[in-house]
Amino acid sequence: MNNRETRQAGNQSDQPSQPNQPNKRPKDKRRFSFYWIYAILFAVLIGLQFYGRDTITPTEKIDQGKFIELLKNSEVERIDLVNKQDAEVYLNQKGLSKHFPDVKATEKGTTTTPSYTYKIGDHARFEEMVEEAQQGFEKPVYISNVSRNNWAAGLLEWIIPFGLLIVFWIILMRGMGRGMGGAGSIFNIGKSRAMLYDKNTNVNVTFKDVAGLEEAKVEIMEVVDFLKNPEKYTKLGGKIPKGVLLVGPPGTGKTLLAKSVAGEANVPFFSLSGSDFVEMFVGVGASRVRDLFGNAKSKSPCIIFIDEIDAIGRARGRGAITGGNDERESTLNQLLTEMDGFGTNSGVIVLAATNRADILDKALLRAGRFDRQIYVELPDIVGRKEIFEVHMRNLKLGNDVNLEFLAKQTPGFSGADIANVCNEAALMAARKGKEIIEKQDFLDAVDRIIGGLEKKNKIITAEEKKVIAFHEAGHATTSWLLQYAHPLVKVTIVPRGNSLGAAWYLPEERQITTKEQMYHEMIATLGGRAAEQVVFGQISTGALSDLEKVTKQAFAMVSYYGLDEEIGNLSYYDSTGQQDYSLTKPYSDKTAETIDKRVSVIVEKAYQEAIAILTEHRDGLTQLANKLIEEEVIFGEDLEHIFGKRPWGNSEDEKLKNAASKNAESQPDIEHANA
Repeated sequence: MNNRETRQAGNQSDQPSQPNQPNKRPKDKRRFSFYWIYAILFAVLIGLQFYGRDTITPTEKIDQGKFIELLKNSEVERIDLVNKQDAEVYLNQKGLSKHFPDVKATEKGTTTTPSYTYKIGDHARFEEMVEEAQQGFEKPVYISNVSRNNWAAGLLEWIIPFGLLIVFWIILMRGMGRGMGGAGSIFNIGKSRAMLYDKNTNVNVTFKDVAGLEEAKVEIMEVVDFLKNPEKYTKLGGKIPKGVLLVGPPGTGKTLLAKSVAGEANVPFFSLSGSDFVEMFVGVGASRVRDLFGNAKSKSPCIIFIDEIDAIGRARGRGAITGGNDERESTLNQLLTEMDGFGTNSGVIVLAATNRADILDKALLRAGRFDRQIYVELPDIVGRKEIFEVHMRNLKLGNDVNLEFLAKQTPGFSGADIANVCNEAALMAARKGKEIIEKQDFLDAVDRIIGGLEKKNKIITAEEKKVIAFHEAGHATTSWLLQYAHPLVKVTIVPRGNSLGAAWYLPEERQITTKEQMYHEMIATLGGRAAEQVVFGQISTGALSDLEKVTKQAFAMVSYYGLDEEIGNLSYYDSTGQQDYSLTKPYSDKTAETIDKRVSVIVEKAYQEAIAILTEHRDGLTQLANKLIEEEVIFGEDLEHIFGKRPWGNSEDEKLKNAASKNAESQPDIEHANA
């Protein structure tokens, strides 16, 4: 069985508009382009290449036979051997009348341009051939050697390669400037890439668009109020906080809070990511930090927002190469100096967000740099209801959609997950051709997001289907009969994603968990494998993720939470994250053996109790599995019909159970049977 954790992604909102460009050149001011000069010079060179050529008389290339024939017939007036490579043949009046009747000779008896050209091979052999063809002639034609240089072509041979190289260099420099420096020049590579939002920039996100984060909003709104009404605080001697760090799981709305600040503060707002400081060139990150704070000080009071600050704020000295230059550490050192160094930095508030606060440098987290740390947690049931209200503003909903019911159906969901649920529900309703979005569409969307798309055409043999049915029935039975296990709502053996079966539970929203609660959850998790052992006498590989889950739970009970009698009230958990980079464990080898032994004892004890429960209620297990094979989907009322009501069920469970129907129930805590 594979226990799928709920995904946590960022809250989505409208894209911010582009920042203003205060120094932008007016559109109606035309600039002279030097490319016109380049084009004119190139055209002149091409014209010089062909200048002076007379194209009236055609120049035709001839072979050796035709050339000898012209000589023997006394039709040649002159032969010019150009650069000892090409023979230019000029015809006399006789030759012109015969071969070119429309062309008349000049006063010198021939034309100004050659009539034919002949490509020679060996120079000596060519002279002998001309003499042999004119033996016995009274006035033979002699060869004139001509040296001719085309300076325009030679000039082009030099200019064109250099011109192409210069053009390529200009394009490369402009590309590097746009990609790294910003203003079209490589010399701007050290400039800040932050986007500026000011009073002239339209930012559509306000505090009204942020739901489910009431405590975080109170602290953020106080910072905004300080910027709007500083006298209210300064008259009492208070000072503006230098830094506010937003910490929380992915998708809980940290970036959304920052966008709301940009929309509410009415002061210059610089926004960029931590990765924008780091480049392949040494010193670029520190230079960009200096430029960013220089621009911010010139516009103070203002706010700088650095998203994913862990990209540059990671603790120094971790994994560093001895003698090497760490560009990221140089950037962090400059950031520390700018936030609270020797110089003054009044009027600039640094707002940062991260979900890895445990790896940040301690010098960055101290008071004076980040005076406040605001924890943005997953929303509770009230917060989820408010988030549903925000994302349902533009949806066409049916009358059966109940926000409170949907909030109860999505424990552990972040704001991004809820936004995804609303979007998937709209897509499913549109796919079915509906005019409105109904309750069933939302429940199907939860199933789709958590378990994946249904694969009803997946080929499964009858024997495999039976094993999967008893496996899922084992989970359902043990969870129903245990007091602290999560109550089941729906079980299906329809394949979803990579899973062959799934079970939906309604986990209780707890702040603390007791040893008995964790132990009962482990028994319910092992109920699938136990059912295979009880019914078939053998086990399969379908419990891989179940074993992974219970092993981690048992290890946490023994080594983290101090819930084992033999280990005692000791915890080897390191909240600072330093153990991740340590080569040694915080306990001895003997203690490690004891931990391994106790983990194995707890898991095996839970497995034997699961077998005992299913053996005692084997008839009910068989009825449940057969019903699952027949209908492929069963619900909480089916278990109640077979095993009776849970004697320890609370009122909330009863309300949800009564609201569940055979057509629609889905929960985020899910078990999968893997092939």
